[in-house]
Amino acid sequence: MNVTVAEGVELNVIQRDGDGVPFLLVHGLASNARMWDGVGERLASQGYPSAAVDQRGHGLSSKPDSGYDFTTVTDDLLQLIKSLGFDRPVVAGQSWGGNVVLELAWRFPELVRGIACVDGGTIQLQDRFPDWESCQAAMTPPRTAGLAAADLEVRIRRMHPDWPDSGIAGTMANFEIRADGTVAPWLTLERHLLILRALWEHKPSTRYPEIEVPVLLVPATGGVAGSAKAGGIDAAAAALHKVDVRWFDGDHDIHAQFPVELADVLIDHVVQGFFA
Repeated sequence: MNVTVAEGVELNVIQRDGDGVPFLLVHGLASNARMWDGVGERLASQGYPSAAVDQRGHGLSSKPDSGYDFTTVTDDLLQLIKSLGFDRPVVAGQSWGGNVVLELAWRFPELVRGIACVDGGTIQLQDRFPDWESCQAAMTPPRTAGLAAADLEVRIRRMHPDWPDSGIAGTMANFEIRADGTVAPWLTLERHLLILRALWEHKPSTRYPEIEVPVLLVPATGGVAGSAKAGGIDAAAAALHKVDVRWFDGDHDIHAQFPVELADVLIDHVVQGFFA
């Protein structure tokens, strides 16, 4: 389904029904809603409704040339939650999406009952890159447009042999498959760099002391930043008012690699009253 969140901007949403506490699932940079398929299916099987969203510029959502700053993308989520009629959902975000949901909770604490930051929310790129130019040089994505879709899927499966099919399919959904059988990323390079610049400028550590809602940090042992990640998680845990940390021994895309296990952690924090 499509939900209008701003003039000329519709977001594609994958909804699953249930009677329990609702979940909003937010993807990372250059990703898409289907990366949450396994998590959403597990939540639904346990009675929890969810909505996974393609953020602007991504997947099947509108792709305006502007509006990729944190204020605008969190305004998008504000309008989405209102349109869905969700009563204080738990909002889970992965990677850049983790920073987005942290910003959402900081701006609109009354809107959510808690957030889960999945290998994200603590990303502070200025700690690694003192200037934008060095960040851009290191983190500009490789070219994938023009690759054969079949070859790309083989490559993804080789890179992630332990991922379930939902994670592979979700990764393939980051790309448009063109009529000639080749792919192109749904997120253009120009918009990718706009988001990356906003992420480089974002300083989540300035938000931690002011976050009023419960925060579940779910970092992965793999992914970027290596051992420095643990220090960032410790600093966040020390500054946040109500926090729990659950490490996963896995890839950056925990939600794709371990969807059932991650969903069960989210459900457990509802059942145990952490997300009140």
